[in-house]
Amino acid sequence: MPTSLKQRLIAAVIDREGGYVNHSSDRGGPTNYGITRAVARENGYQGDMRNLPKSLAVKIYEARYWTSIRLDRIAPISATLAEYLFDFGVHSGPGRSAQELQRTLNVLNSRGKLFPDMKVDGAVGPATLNALTDYRKHRGGAGVHVLAESINGVRIAFCRGLAERDERQEDFVYGWFHRVVNLRNEVESDYGERLAISLYSEIDTEVA
Repeated sequence: MPTSLKQRLIAAVIDREGGYVNHSSDRGGPTNYGITRAVARENGYQGDMRNLPKSLAVKIYEARYWTSIRLDRIAPISATLAEYLFDFGVHSGPGRSAQELQRTLNVLNSRGKLFPDMKVDGAVGPATLNALTDYRKHRGGAGVHVLAESINGVRIAFCRGLAERDERQEDFVYGWFHRVVNLRNEVESDYGERLAISLYSEIDTEVA
């Protein structure tokens, strides 16, 4: 059975992040499957991060990084944009990902002629979704492609800024750039499909 974009994105990030990591330069502290200890605690997990259930990691990714950004509404407009926003959210926080979408749409509205400016609050609601719909109506698929790639450009600049402000982040910056540049090929490949099938079969067994 074909997997969904959401499943492939989550499987790709879990595969990329691997298991338990506690790197001295990582500002997020100990992680497992890419989930930080702070996020795990916010979601009710109080145990050792080494033992974080993979099924809980999947639920966190679904709720915090897919549903909160309303990617169920954005993906039908542009799967590419949804991919970029999801991974940006995982890496830098869903609020920042949503804010960058809002900021970028605001400067693409031709001084309010295409749709009104919106508040940049990181909450994807009717105003953001309506702006995206209006933008597509006026600019078409080619315009949505420009929007998506612009978001990726902002993300690369953000990652570079992290390393400029804190030299320790140079331990990760090549990997970050590689991740951003190659995300679509990773998620949309046959390998991405196999990762998703394997992950969701595994967690079905885990929770059974």
